[in-house]
Amino acid sequence: MNRVVLKAEDLDGYLTAKDRERLEQMDAAYKEAMILFAELSHANQVETRRHAEEGLIARYNDMGSLMQEICAGESGLHVYSFQTPHESHAEASRLIAKLRDVRTGNQEFVYYIQRAYEMLFKLAYGGRAGSDKNYLIVKTPVTVPVDNYAVHKITNIDGFIENTVMCVMLRGALLPSMIMSKEIEEYSSHGYVTPFALFRIKRDDQKQEHDMEYILDLEKSFFNLADLDGKDLVFADPMNATGGSLVTVVKYLLTEGIRPRSILFFNVIAALKGALRVVRALENCEVYTLWMDPALNKSAYIMPGLGDAGDRINGRDGEAYPRNIIQLIADYGDNIARLYRAQLRKIEDTVLSRSSG
Repeated sequence: MNRVVLKAEDLDGYLTAKDRERLEQMDAAYKEAMILFAELSHANQVETRRHAEEGLIARYNDMGSLMQEICAGESGLHVYSFQTPHESHAEASRLIAKLRDVRTGNQEFVYYIQRAYEMLFKLAYGGRAGSDKNYLIVKTPVTVPVDNYAVHKITNIDGFIENTVMCVMLRGALLPSMIMSKEIEEYSSHGYVTPFALFRIKRDDQKQEHDMEYILDLEKSFFNLADLDGKDLVFADPMNATGGSLVTVVKYLLTEGIRPRSILFFNVIAALKGALRVVRALENCEVYTLWMDPALNKSAYIMPGLGDAGDRINGRDGEAYPRNIIQLIADYGDNIARLYRAQLRKIEDTVLSRSSG
């Protein structure tokens, strides 16, 4: 099989001694929090519950301060609540709380994912605009006494977004990538629709975090290498647990002679360890995350996390009949198809042109 494999020990080789020390400190703090989780789960008295909740708030405040201190020294790491005005933090916190909640169903989950990526787009591109402005002239539905038009002045960020290719690490990243592409289309004064490169990569879930393997299946991927050289490669994966999938894909592209102009990685939630691995392993790469979580469990899932984001966005595949990319798109339904029609057309063209070739 034509595939590329990256191992966990290769990823850990990028971490510094200081990184390891801080990650151990964070793991110890989270273990203290988990003791309080158990107290909270079994609390039968008001006073016992109040004590556990107060302790948990204190632990999370301590972990948040430590993560902010670590990220402050990393120019490639951008965490929404660390880089935006204080009054914006509650919006992000409430949104993440809704995504984490086990009671949040599929449609509501998708709604909050859309909101999350709108916020991430503004975090990444909002400060890049210069003094140059563009104008949009829009015809409105009002026709009396004449056809009406409106003029809107917009900031010019064309130079930052119209060289972009969306790189999709399949399944859970498909809809977030479409959302980011739609944001680019809307902010482009030319209605630029990004090309797509689709990578089939998975973790070996029979392994644990310390010996995990990341497998890039080139036979089931859909991309043209020539279309990626010199481009701004944008990856939108809702969860960055270990950083392994992104590093595997980018390292493969580099070995094939691809030299991106930049690499941007957008996550709704990132684990501290995964974020550090990415910025250590990849040059010219910036990570934007709405929320930073402190730890990973032995199976390499983020704690406290929000479960499997791909399943919560797409629904689960049947074991006997896993959906291909076209079937997955069809299952998004008419509302998504109409909203992201330009993006879906690009994706379908990418898949069908490779399949027919």
